[in-house]
Amino acid sequence: MEEHKAVIGALFFILLVVGANFIMYGIVRGAAQSKGKGFWETFTKAMNTSTKKKNNDMDELRKKMEELQKGGKEDNNTSR
Repeated sequence: MEEHKAVIGALFFILLVVGANFIMYGIVRGAAQSKGKGFWETFTKAMNTSTKKKNNDMDELRKKMEELQKGGKEDNNTSR
């Protein structure tokens, strides 16, 4: 009787793993074929978006620092 329950439990576990893999395959396949683009193009675009945001934030910070430095130089020149 216990052996029968173990076999049923093992089959349930195997079906659970296979089902999860099938669902994940469907999700990835659908994401990769979005808008007619290939898998690698979609993948690289997804990976590059985070670096673009970081670069934009750094550019914004750099511009702000330059503005502050220019403002500080003008204040020093007018006070003399």
